[in-house]
Amino acid sequence: MTVRELDAAGIHDPALRAAYTHCRGLNARHGKTYFLATRLLPVDRRPAVHALYGFARWADDIVDDLDSSATPAERGHALLALEAQLEAGLRREGATEPVIRALADTARRYGIDRVHFTDFLASMRSDLTVGGYASYEELGRYMHGSAAVIGLQMLPVLGTVTPREEAAPHAAALGVAFQLTNFLRDVGEDLDRGRLYLPAELLAAHGVDRERFEWSRRTGARDTRITDVLRAAAAHNRAVYRDALPGIAMLAAVSRPCIRTAFVLYSGILDAIAADGYAVLHRRSVVPRRRRAVVALDGLVRAVAVRAVSRRGEEVPVAGPSCASPSPRPRVSPVREEAR
Repeated sequence: MTVRELDAAGIHDPALRAAYTHCRGLNARHGKTYFLATRLLPVDRRPAVHALYGFARWADDIVDDLDSSATPAERGHALLALEAQLEAGLRREGATEPVIRALADTARRYGIDRVHFTDFLASMRSDLTVGGYASYEELGRYMHGSAAVIGLQMLPVLGTVTPREEAAPHAAALGVAFQLTNFLRDVGEDLDRGRLYLPAELLAAHGVDRERFEWSRRTGARDTRITDVLRAAAAHNRAVYRDALPGIAMLAAVSRPCIRTAFVLYSGILDAIAADGYAVLHRRSVVPRRRRAVVALDGLVRAVAVRAVSRRGEEVPVAGPSCASPSPRPRVSPVREEAR
């Protein structure tokens, strides 16, 4: 399958093929949901997605690897070295790292603005010194670089049937929605790293503070006020998914099954968290394997159908934004969610 992907993408240089293959391995090992959805893309577009994922994963591991004894200063130096390699690769000065080699090639092929990569690294650097956020507005500035730009990097690879600038806000929103889901699912692990991505204003609205979260993580004890915070954060997350949803219909038809599948699987994590009683401080919630298989099969059927129509040279209808997502609710301020 890797050879087929590389051949379809027109990647023939042996060193470059090896670089993309390395990125694909990172995606397969660490981004299981993401990798599953990527398999629904046309084969020629998959290597680029693997390269984008590989770069994001590399930077994230520098910052977050709990098995590493590196100090924050050492991690900061590693990020600076990564950024220097990125700049050299984008300037065609010859990158030695496989991930950078593949990423620079992808950026050139698809005309991805380098500012999306520098903004991403800026947010990664802030994780080394910032352990919490006062408000959703403040958190949003961080997530522009850590999540929104991921959607913007992907957009040229996926293609659009509308002007790209029209689809861009929805692509950015989807990146943010995915990351908010990760924040909620991984809140316990992030506390172990000294970080909390739930805004202080949200905690205060429910009568708790960070210390109470740390107490619950440490002791395994539950607090209904913490559950209320997590439920409100999930409601906010669902609202961001609704903002992102119209963008799926703006994508190239052959890309929609992939993104739709990722949308359904990731938003389904919120359902799994709710089913677990919002116990994310004590265990990780996952979408059941059977549900994952059903969603993946549906995506495969859609992908095959779209490609068949495309091969016949027929026009693929622009589908509506419907997805098997959580049922819509009126949007409200996340801090005031429980006051309704």
